[in-house]
Amino acid sequence: MSTLLFSLRNVPDDEAEEIRRLLTSNEIEFYETPAGKWGISAPAIWLQDKNELQKAKSLIEAYQQERFVRCRQEFESRKRQGKNKTIVDAIAENPLRFVVYFAVIVVVLYFSIVPFFRLGG
Repeated sequence: MSTLLFSLRNVPDDEAEEIRRLLTSNEIEFYETPAGKWGISAPAIWLQDKNELQKAKSLIEAYQQERFVRCRQEFESRKRQGKNKTIVDAIAENPLRFVVYFAVIVVVLYFSIVPFFRLGG
């Protein structure tokens, strides 16, 4: 019987690829289910052999610890160099998107709040 090993929902492509390589290099047989066209299926990595579950989980746990440390160091390095992207950078990169999103938020807030003011007045 197949066993769920690792959910791929909201997992970056590079991390998913590294996990696939990790399992392959350790000769652990697995298969993958995609998210489907509309993203409602469960994208995941499944094990063929239930007996390899503990080994695979420990490999992934060690990998994730190593990845966390590596990504944290990269983040701190970019932070020291002043290369981290800020909200101002994101707005400057695409100002039209910012204006449209802001307008949508204002409209939603307006229609959410106006009925309460009409009740009181």
